[in-house]
Order: sequence, then C-alpha cells, then structure tokens
Amino acid sequence: MLLNASTIILCYLERMASGIATQKSEQSCDGQSSPSPEASSHYVPVQLEEYDPPGLSVKKLLRKAKESCKCDRQGIASFFLKLFPVIEWLPRYGIKEQLLGDIISGLLVGIVAIPQSISYSILASQDPIYGLYTNFFCAIIYFVMATSRHNCVGSFGVLCLMIGESVNRQLKLAGYESEDNTDLLVNNATFNGTVTCDKGCYAIKVATALTFLVGIYQILLGVFQLGFISVYLSEPLLSGFVTGSSLTILTSQMNLLLGLKIPRHDGMGSLVLTWIDIFKYISKTNICDLVTSLIALVLIVPVKEINNLFKDKMKAPFPMELLVVIAGTLLSHFFNFKEKYNSKICGYIPTGFKQPAVPDLSLLSNLALDALPIAIIGFAMTVSLAEIFGKKHGYSVRANQEMIAIGMGNLIPSFFYCFATCAALSKTMLKESTGCVSQISSLISSFILLLVLLWIAPLFYSLQTCILGVVTIVNLRGGLRKFADTPKMWRISKIDTVVWWVTMLASSLISTEVGLLVGVCFALLCIIFRTQRPRATLLGKVNDSEIYEDQFTYKRISSIANIKIFRFDTSLYYANKDYFKSSLFQKTGVDPTLVAAMKKKADAKAKSVLGQNENCFSSKFNCLKVTKGRVMKTSTDVPIPSVDMHTLIIDCGAMQFLDSVGLSVLKEARHDYQKIGIQVLLANCNPSIRHLLQAGGWLTGMEDSELLSFHSIHAAVQFAEKQAQTQQRECEVAKDAFLSPVAQDISIDPSLEEPL
Repeated sequence: MLLNASTIILCYLERMASGIATQKSEQSCDGQSSPSPEASSHYVPVQLEEYDPPGLSVKKLLRKAKESCKCDRQGIASFFLKLFPVIEWLPRYGIKEQLLGDIISGLLVGIVAIPQSISYSILASQDPIYGLYTNFFCAIIYFVMATSRHNCVGSFGVLCLMIGESVNRQLKLAGYESEDNTDLLVNNATFNGTVTCDKGCYAIKVATALTFLVGIYQILLGVFQLGFISVYLSEPLLSGFVTGSSLTILTSQMNLLLGLKIPRHDGMGSLVLTWIDIFKYISKTNICDLVTSLIALVLIVPVKEINNLFKDKMKAPFPMELLVVIAGTLLSHFFNFKEKYNSKICGYIPTGFKQPAVPDLSLLSNLALDALPIAIIGFAMTVSLAEIFGKKHGYSVRANQEMIAIGMGNLIPSFFYCFATCAALSKTMLKESTGCVSQISSLISSFILLLVLLWIAPLFYSLQTCILGVVTIVNLRGGLRKFADTPKMWRISKIDTVVWWVTMLASSLISTEVGLLVGVCFALLCIIFRTQRPRATLLGKVNDSEIYEDQFTYKRISSIANIKIFRFDTSLYYANKDYFKSSLFQKTGVDPTLVAAMKKKADAKAKSVLGQNENCFSSKFNCLKVTKGRVMKTSTDVPIPSVDMHTLIIDCGAMQFLDSVGLSVLKEARHDYQKIGIQVLLANCNPSIRHLLQAGGWLTGMEDSELLSFHSIHAAVQFAEKQAQTQQRECEVAKDAFLSPVAQDISIDPSLEEPL
C-alpha cells in the first residue's frame, strides 16, 4: 500500500514539477487535461442494424436470364421500340405546332451544310461528292435511331482531320506519292504493271473501311454499355484536343488560301514542318487565290460574329457562307480564274448516287488502331451534346442508344461511300436556335442535300478551293477562342489548365491521335498525383457548435484541449500511405515511434541511476525518486518530447475506400500511438470502410465496438472527453484515499520548486 500511495504522490508532484499545474483545465494523473463535465456528459453511442444482404441464387439468375431471352411478341416490340425510338415519338408528332420550326431549322442547316460538306471532304482527303453523300445518309440513319431531338450529325472538322491523316498514311503505303493533296483524281497506283485504282478511288476505299470499323466500335460500346469510357475525356481535355486539332486544321488549309503546292507532312512535327514549307514557298503564292481568300474572310467573319451577337433577336442567321460560295463560283466561272490565273477549283462533281459496295475488308487490319480514337471522339461529342440539349429542353437521353445510333450512322453509310461523322457543335447550335423541335429537321436538311446531289452539284465546278479553305477556317473560331479562356480557367483550376495546355500542344505538335492519348494519360496522372499528395489538416471547433473546420484556413477556430482531429482529404491506399503517415506526424506534432524510443531510453537511464528497486517517474529532464522517506529530483539528461494530447481522431469523411495497405497503416498508427498513451478514434466512416475495418481486425475486443459508431466528429470528441473525465475522477479518488495516511511519513526535499 505504501508503494502505491507513493506512486500517487509522485504523480501529483510530477504535475507540479513540470510546470503545467496552472493550466485552466484540470489535468489527469498522466499530465493531460480533462474536460468540463458539461461538455462531455451527453455522449450516447449510436447503434445501427444493417439489412441482410440479398443472397445470390443460381436459380434466380437463370430465371432472369431466361426471362430476358424470351422471344414473345411483347419482348420483340419492346426491343424495336428501344432500338428505333422514332416508332414511339413520330405517331405523337404535332404537325401544326412543331412542323414549321423543324422546316425552318432544317432548311437553314441544309444550306449551311452544302459548303461545309464540300470543304470538309477535302480536309478528309476525299472528293467533294463524298462529303455530300456523308451528310445526306448519316442524318437519315440518326433520325430513325436517335433519342436526342436536337443533335445535328454530319462531318466534323476534328474527325475529318483524323480521317485525312489516316487516309494519307495509307495512300503513301500504297504508292501514291503525289505532293498535291487536293487534286485527288490524278495519280494511279501500279501493282505488277497493272493500274488498279486511281488516288481518289483508293482514298474513299480507305475512308469507307475506316468508317466501317468506327461504326462497329461504337455499336459494341453501346451494346456492352461501355459509355463510361467517355468520362475520361474531361471538358478541359476535350477543349484542349479540339483547340490543338483546330491549329492543325488551320495549318493544313493555309496552302489552299495561298494557292501553294507544298509537300504533305504527317505524324510528329507536321505542323511545324508545314509552316516551314509555307514560308519557304511563300514567294510562289497565287495572287488570285490570296485576294479571293482575303475577300471571303472579310465578308464571312464579320457576318458570323453579328449572327452570334444577335442570335437571340434574329429568327435565323444570315447564310453568308453560302452566298460567298455562290458568288465565288460565278466569278470564277465567268472570269475563268483557272485558265487565267491558274487558280485551283473543285472540278467536276457528279450527280446521283453510286451503287452500294462492301468496304474493302483487307484494309481493316491496317486501320484497326486508327479507328479507335475516331470512334471515341465521335461518340463523346455526340453523347455530350445530346445530354446538354436534352437537359436544356427537359427530355431524357439514353447515352447507350445514342452510341448505337451514331454507330449505325457510320456503319450503314460506309456501304454508300461515306466517311465517319458525329454530332457537330456549330450545326447543332444553329439547329436548336432556329426552332428545331425534333429530328424531322434532319430529314429537311437531307432533302436540301438531295437536291444538290441530283441537280445542283455540277454547278460548283468552278468553285475555288481557297473559298472552301476559308469556310473551314472560319468554323474553327470556337476552338481557337479557347485561348482567351485560359486565364479564367487558371483562376478556377490550375491543374485543369495544365491538362488543357498539354493536350493542346500534344495534339498540334505531335499528332491528333497521340495528342488525345497523351491528354488522357496526363489527366489520369494528375488524378493519381492529387490522391497521392492530398490536403491534410487539423480541424478545430467553430465557436460552441458541433461543426469542425480547418484550423489553417479559417479564423477563430478553437482547438480542443488534448484532442487532435486529423483530416485526410482522399482515400487511403497503397500509393499515399507514406504521405499519410508523414502528414499525420507533422500536423499532430507527435511522432509516436520517436517518443516511444526516447521514453524507453529515459527509463533505462533512470533505472541505471536509481537502481532496480526504487520508484521513478520521469518527466522531460528530471526524475523524481522516493528513497528513505524523502522525495528528491535526479537529472537523467534524456530529453523526452512533450505530448499534449490523449486522443487522436481521424476524420474519414473524405475517404471513399481503403485498401489492405491503407488498413494496415491505420492499424499500425493506432498501435504506435497506444504505446505512448494516446488512443486513436475514427469518425465519419462510410459503410464499406466499416465493413473493411471489422473484417480486417481493427476491433480487438468487445470494449472497442463503440469505435465504429462515431458517425460524426462531435460524437468522437464527446466520447474522448468523457473517457478523460472518468480517468481524472478515478485518479482524484485514489489520491484522496491514500494521501493522508502516507504523507506524514514522507518529507519534501528542499530542492523541489513547490511544496506539496
């Protein structure tokens, strides 16, 4: 009994000798403060009862599979209604209320599509007639299968650029070495001395085979519901990709605007090499083409800007592009620009349709990789635009059906000499802003193109290709304007801005396909980096509320005595385990392994000084000993870091998951802190983390079952304060019980700073 009493007295003396007895809050016998009774008397553990998990029954799975495979009349009808949404909405179409808006928007989009079809076909390294075929057929297929009412599918600049790059690679492999990328009907490929196919013929063979593969990829993505792939194409990434591709398109059209014949460059560094050749051959500029291009730019750009500025007040935009194309064709024809000034023209555009043909399947193996990024970009643009306008006008869009629709819109037209398409932003916005209500407007646009294909196409014989280049460049304004948005993007998110710049530079300086891959990989690396080194901070209490916020962000946040609340703003897994531990030790100011080692060293030093049979209570630089009825201080010369907490609370609210490594780190941290008398509590754990903790052995006994019931930080704080208060009361009771009979036998050494 004397030994136990002396230990209690030493505890009391230690509290005075360490100079912390004057703190506002009372301290427990281990030198840590206890809370006021009012603050911690209301803690009530939360007990939740889970639902029983549904059992997996093979019979149930087989029954569901059998039901889904039934071929009854109702199942077949439901299948066709899902596959062809037009069957459902067309009978309910309101002719009086909706037809006028669809006719107006369809006419305007069809008029705009005429010059774009011709210009984008040249961008895709195809004859102009194939651009008209493409925009005609794809709109009809999309009309039948789409769930979006406002999407306008057709040739899209970025896709045409990617198609053109792939076509040119295959042309070079097949032996078509012409440097002129606009006159497609001049070179023939010779194999074993036999002419097999001219350049234009082989180019459309490559394009149709590529489109066939793109359609298959997109249909498979829709059937297997793999649309989640598009989530990896974030808005900054897509924006940077479109801007980088716009720079490449601008560069590829400069030879048309200047009337130059320069070598065609593909692959890495093609943009830089093309500009070098432009300046190298600048002295050979065709003055007629240059003047025509400047006049067309001066006429089209201001009108387009006025259309955008007053689009809410104008019932329909002014079709300046079509007027310039018509006027340029007439001037070129009557003044004979080709003969007098050697200006490049479109040449003969046939009328009618070619007989359908199966794409060249022998080319599929060479184009398998080229088709994949085209398919991904195509369905990403289509689905994103469908969802944007569906949300704006209050109707639902089925993303997987949209992928099947655009896939069929590429697969079927590939048999009719068409190249890959997707929803085009500029035409979709024009379509929506001019009163479009349904996909009936797509049929109207196709009818306009049908008139061109049957009668009007030959009239564009004398159209200068420089005007088509101007039409293409003018439609790049949206992508090029993104440069002006980068300062605002930088203020919002620096990482997104870096992703934008990396994707843009890679798409323009390397190639479009590689640029897209680089952008996706870099964006994923940024996500990994952000989870590897997330924000880690200590939380404090907001006034007298139950709200806890970051102490280093907000002012007037009060810390809780002897309790540290640590927050890690991401999931804990193998890649950030080391950063978690270093941040935890840094923010709390306590490295448990270091403190435990120094305490062990101090205890060993004290035992060697005092002997094995004497009582010692070490603190900082001193050791209090009881010997021969006197309490004395003895220096151990071993510094021990001060520990100003008895509880560590880890806020798991931002942790979506834990892996096995993260669980091991938590268990290790708990074990290390327990060695130095600090308990570790978890708060805000989601159900999956609770299950993992329970299965992984976080609970060591029934007494720890409450550790999973802290559904808030405040509950954990209350629990810790109540526990500390209970320990303090037990210490006071023991001190009062044993102090009186023992104190009379012990005298105080004069060297102590304060009397008992």
